[in-house]
Amino acid sequence: MNLPALLGAALIGLSLGLTGAGGSIITLPVLVYLAGVPPKEAVGLSLFVVGAAALVGAFQRLRTGDVHLKAAMMFALAGMAGAAGGAHLTPLVSGRVLMIIFAMLMLVVAVNMLAGSKHDHPAGSDCHPWKCLLAGLGVGILTGFIGVGGGFLLMPALVKFARLPLRVATGTSLAVISFNSAAGFVSHFGEAPPRWSMAFVFATIAAVGVLAGSCFARRLPVARLRQGFAFVVIATGAFVLWQNWAR
Repeated sequence: MNLPALLGAALIGLSLGLTGAGGSIITLPVLVYLAGVPPKEAVGLSLFVVGAAALVGAFQRLRTGDVHLKAAMMFALAGMAGAAGGAHLTPLVSGRVLMIIFAMLMLVVAVNMLAGSKHDHPAGSDCHPWKCLLAGLGVGILTGFIGVGGGFLLMPALVKFARLPLRVATGTSLAVISFNSAAGFVSHFGEAPPRWSMAFVFATIAAVGVLAGSCFARRLPVARLRQGFAFVVIATGAFVLWQNWAR
């Protein structure tokens, strides 16, 4: 492991803590391009790192009342089933194709972050069961397939379908990410021997970043933070696409 990779792990946690999203979308590129992990092996490792960091952040947000338990349960139950199924799709594509799909997803996600609503919902929720379960299932499939926590999709889904205030959606997103990532990691477990030393170092640094980001998030505008992070996602997605498209 090198210093850029460790700094990348810190950025993963910081962005998760600040926005409840975004950290997972840069985990795979950090592992592949900075830590030198093969793409398909990096999927399972990414799920471990993101899941562990998100779990730490979720416990912190739970203590401050920023986790909506009913919405988290519905999204997590559907998401874990989706993640287990999505993991079976990963072996069907090559590492290059996986990274191209991932890069395109990054660019779509970044546009969504930039165009996302700046308006917050008042306290309270209206989580329609079928809408929340279907949205959670879709996010879970993506989690298992590409190795992302799905927070960049969870945040708008929690705001739109569960009508959660942004700060509560952030904490709820972290809780769902931890469950989805755990299901995806278990499903990928037999594909390659986990690099446990790297996994624990990355997860520890990312967890510290989540705690720091969560502290800052209470003092900073969440919507603006997500839009700022979108530019990082655009740059990373363009780099990944350029690296793999011309091979």
